[in-house]
Amino acid sequence: MNPVREYHAHVYFDADERERAVHLREEVGRRFAVTLGRVHDRPVGPHAKGMFQVLIGRDKFAAVVPWLMLNRRGLDVLVHPDTGDNLADHTRHAMWLGEILPLDVSGFEPAPPSGAGAR
Repeated sequence: MNPVREYHAHVYFDADERERAVHLREEVGRRFAVTLGRVHDRPVGPHAKGMFQVLIGRDKFAAVVPWLMLNRRGLDVLVHPDTGDNLADHTRHAMWLGEILPLDVSGFEPAPPSGAGAR
């Protein structure tokens, strides 16, 4: 069983990059069958900059992520799996396109080990 439910791409931007980010968001939505999150102009969750999220199905990863690698318009992008372990997904399991940005993961609890509590 694959523990990855889907993938998330967080595309970051500063105020002067917002228009570029919005155009990228629109283009991703036109090209791929993905779910687009709202544009956040301020930090939200563990993210230290404005961003939008792209939810990528497992079957779309091989098309969407390479396209983002080549077409991210100079924006920084965090790509991570959704396995249910937010801490590991945003750190150990993550990959970055562009600069690695700081994340505040202090609110994430590590997931319990597989089979924890089972006897």
